[in-house]
This record gives sequence, structure tokens and C-alpha cells, in this order.
Amino acid sequence: METSNRELQAAEYLERHRIKELVSYLTSALLFFRPEKPREYLISLLERLRIAKVTGVAFPFFMDNSNIVAMFEMMDSSGRGTISFVQYKEALKTLGLCTEDGDLKDDGHIITLDKFKEEVNKRMKEIWSAF
Repeated sequence: METSNRELQAAEYLERHRIKELVSYLTSALLFFRPEKPREYLISLLERLRIAKVTGVAFPFFMDNSNIVAMFEMMDSSGRGTISFVQYKEALKTLGLCTEDGDLKDDGHIITLDKFKEEVNKRMKEIWSAF
């Protein structure tokens, strides 16, 4: 009984402080940049996050608009300027920006580059500002 209570407390702590999301996002950044010194990179990233939180400067996104455009263009292999909702959702999941199946609803609209960039940037800002 005591073990399950401690496990519950630990789970609540992790959820309250969004530790799982933070670790997932940091891991994504590591895999995206693959720095030579991963520990130093993580320390630097967390320090930039702390500074952004205290000063209100921009949060340290690991993808800039050129990366977002490149990802979109890889999915838009026909060059139509749109991707499907399924591609959109999978891209957000891959980036760690969509964790639950109920998080996104298919409204039947096609996803344009502008919509994709807007959503990626919005979700990255939401994630970083939560820490």
C-alpha cells in the first residue's frame, strides 16, 4: 500500500512539473542537433530556458522556420503546397508537440505551410513556457 502511494505521489509530481514533457523535448533537441558534448548542450539549453522565463526573451526553440519548411516540403512530395491531416499529426508527434490522440481533431481542412508553421511555433512556445 505504501509503495503505490509513493508511486502515485511521484507520478503526480512529474505531471505537475511536466517533467516527462521536458525530458522528451530535451531528448528531441539532442537528437535533432546531435551535439559533440550532449551534457554541456543540455545545461546550456536549460540555462537559456531559465533566462527566457525570467527575462521574457524568446524561448530556445530547436527548430527555426527553415527547418519547419524543410520538414513540410519532405511531406509535400508532390509540391502541391499542402499535406494531409495524417501527415500533419504524425509530424507534430515526431516533434514531440502532439502527445495525445485527442489533442488534434481533423476538421477536414488541408494543411498549408503557413498553418503548419503557425501550429509548430505555437506548440513549441506553449511547451517551453510551461517549464
